[in-house]
Amino acid sequence: MIYMLPHLGGSPRTEDHMGSGGRAFAFGAGLDEHVGMGQVVAVVNQKGGVGKTTVTLGLASAAMARGHKTLVIDLDPQGASTWVLGGQADRLSTSVADVLATGKGSVAKAAVVPSEWSHLVDILPSVPRLQELEVLRAGLEGLVLGTKTETRLRKAIQSLAPHYGTILIDCPPSLGSLTTNGLAAASQALVVVEPTALSLRGIDPVSQLIESVWERHNQYLDLAGVIVNRMPPRSHDAAVHFDELAARVGRRAIWSPEVPSRVVLAEAAAARRAIHQMGARGSDVAGIFDKLYSKLWKLIKPARA
Repeated sequence: MIYMLPHLGGSPRTEDHMGSGGRAFAFGAGLDEHVGMGQVVAVVNQKGGVGKTTVTLGLASAAMARGHKTLVIDLDPQGASTWVLGGQADRLSTSVADVLATGKGSVAKAAVVPSEWSHLVDILPSVPRLQELEVLRAGLEGLVLGTKTETRLRKAIQSLAPHYGTILIDCPPSLGSLTTNGLAAASQALVVVEPTALSLRGIDPVSQLIESVWERHNQYLDLAGVIVNRMPPRSHDAAVHFDELAARVGRRAIWSPEVPSRVVLAEAAAARRAIHQMGARGSDVAGIFDKLYSKLWKLIKPARA
């Protein structure tokens, strides 16, 4: 079994726990900076195409349906979440790229825009130049200037957190500086996988990055669990890979229900609508995201909704 954080789904503690390789991690370190930020959730996997954005937006839709004010932070340079939520990258004067460049709360506040879904959902939008920023952060600035950039997002959104019940971070399909920023800002990490061999290959590197961020930048980080996306109704191959996933991470880590493969999810994205706005055709999938969000809600215990 691969190593996953020993405090899966738990709450912050002050006792030490041993990580892989015998390293001790002290829970509770740096808590002051995270006070009021228990509702920040990073949605991750290093493999593209597994549906991180689908899951992020499905959870945002469920939060909206429940009446919870939600902020979606789009850390993916492709900007899919931004686009589906109604954002226009070419019309933005300020974006998450500016937030990461400065680490300032005033910039984050200026960058937030309302979505077209509802007044209950806001966006901290992405732009294509975010990819260039990742190269800069990982290269020139980190090596030459020695500037610590991994916690800039966390510092910048501190003033925003009290205004939202839930903050969802759609991380890019990579494990570089952007995803590190997302994990450093979060109190919970959700790993999204498909029941395929290629998707499962991404779990080990993700768990290692979570452990690294936990040790170096954010000892308040919990691994909330794993969400299986695009689960076919009947597939021997998918069932085999699901069992392999359970053997690697433990069945307790896998959230139920799984998100099924449904055309209506693609149709909702194309129409730039929430799955809860797709009527009867989307009701079964909306119900699944309602259950997943209810599980998430119990974990994050936001200060205000």
